[in-house]
Amino acid sequence: MNICILGSGAWGTAMALHLNRCGHSVTLVPRRYEVALELASGRVNKAYLPEHTLPNSIQIVAELAPALMEAEIICLACPSKGLRDLCLEIEKSRQQAWRLRLFVVLCKGLELDTLKTPSEIVGEVFPEISCGVLSGPTYAADVATGLPAAVTLALKNGLAESEADQAAFNSNSMRVYLTEDIRGTELGGTLKNIYAIASGLCDGLKLGDNAKAALLTRSMSELVQIGTQLGGKAGTFYGLSGFGDLIATCTGEWSRNRSFGQLIGEGKSPEEILKSKSSVVEGYRAARCIKELCQKNNQDAPILSEVHSILYEGKEPQSALNALMARDLKAE
Repeated sequence: MNICILGSGAWGTAMALHLNRCGHSVTLVPRRYEVALELASGRVNKAYLPEHTLPNSIQIVAELAPALMEAEIICLACPSKGLRDLCLEIEKSRQQAWRLRLFVVLCKGLELDTLKTPSEIVGEVFPEISCGVLSGPTYAADVATGLPAAVTLALKNGLAESEADQAAFNSNSMRVYLTEDIRGTELGGTLKNIYAIASGLCDGLKLGDNAKAALLTRSMSELVQIGTQLGGKAGTFYGLSGFGDLIATCTGEWSRNRSFGQLIGEGKSPEEILKSKSSVVEGYRAARCIKELCQKNNQDAPILSEVHSILYEGKEPQSALNALMARDLKAE
């Protein structure tokens, strides 16, 4: 297949390497012209995956329109906050993409103003083209290396080529499971980033293994409650795009959201940390979006609420911990 990946961060670059190993014709399109030139000449993504060389079989393109001409599938690997603008850019070159039949969302998060998921945004701009979601516990450097991984591919029920698309992303190093629960898959990928920040707070406060185990257990319970209330299926949240991604993001040393929380627990403010980071911390925006949705639904989400208070209201992490520990006793 001919697959175009828009966005050359760690995940977009890793997927380019994976799909190239799968035998597909892969085009990688960075967001910035100068990055495209650097990748095309040096064949190394120095900013995100410096230890991995991009083979010459992966085409690097600086302009969007030529990249779309042969694409059957477009993978959207930009940060979620830039997705709508990217879709509008693609729409300008829509006539060039005469073979395009499927978008696959690789980013995670909700749109601040509308609280829409990435697939809903794509559906607004391209109602005539199918949109799926690929999600799961996938550390980009491991995928780039070809270490074993497993993911969920969410596609609309009834698509004629669902199994072919599943096989296209599958390999001997990445096992792909198919689901029809697009909303649940996206919500799981959004929610887990919030709880990864909470996990990092545990690390920063040096609360120990017992506290972190308890936090992950209660976070999983809260994730399922919120996710099902917002329209996802419970089984999805116990799968790779929920539980699997939660464990990886809450425990991995590489996790941006976990390390963000850890720095806050060590005494730094969210604002100063964000200013110093070149990569996006999706859980920061997700906490605001999900908090708003919970308020609209009158839904109790104590861990989310405390994380939101730390990020947006200046609450001290230790005070948030005390508030959680002092909640009324209840049955599990």
